[in-house]
Amino acid sequence: MSVWDKIKGVFSEETTAAELGEEYVELETETKDKTSKVVIKPFTLNKFDDIRGVLNAIREGYTISILNIAPLKEKDITELKRAVDKIKKTVEANEGDIAGFGENFLVVTPSFAKVDRAKESPEAAEPAAEEEI
Repeated sequence: MSVWDKIKGVFSEETTAAELGEEYVELETETKDKTSKVVIKPFTLNKFDDIRGVLNAIREGYTISILNIAPLKEKDITELKRAVDKIKKTVEANEGDIAGFGENFLVVTPSFAKVDRAKESPEAAEPAAEEEI
């Protein structure tokens, strides 16, 4: 029996067994981390160096960050702009999202989450006025 016949026999036997359903192979699905969860983490920016934790959270990809920018805003507006620019660039590079929330907060999300920017219309915010008869 030639080598080719042996190879052909091995493959034809496996096909026959697979067709009969007598043998099967279990495959493990690849998952990154079964315990990975989304984390919502608050950060306070007192100085420019405080953005390190925020940047690491963005790169990690599982953290929604809520940033209190009020302390840095009161101290040095130039440093705040520099910090926000750095955070925005990192968010864009990681395909996340960033939005202001009020005057003193930012919300930063990873790529799988987006910030809803829909504004309520003034009519929806106020109750409808009743017509006088």
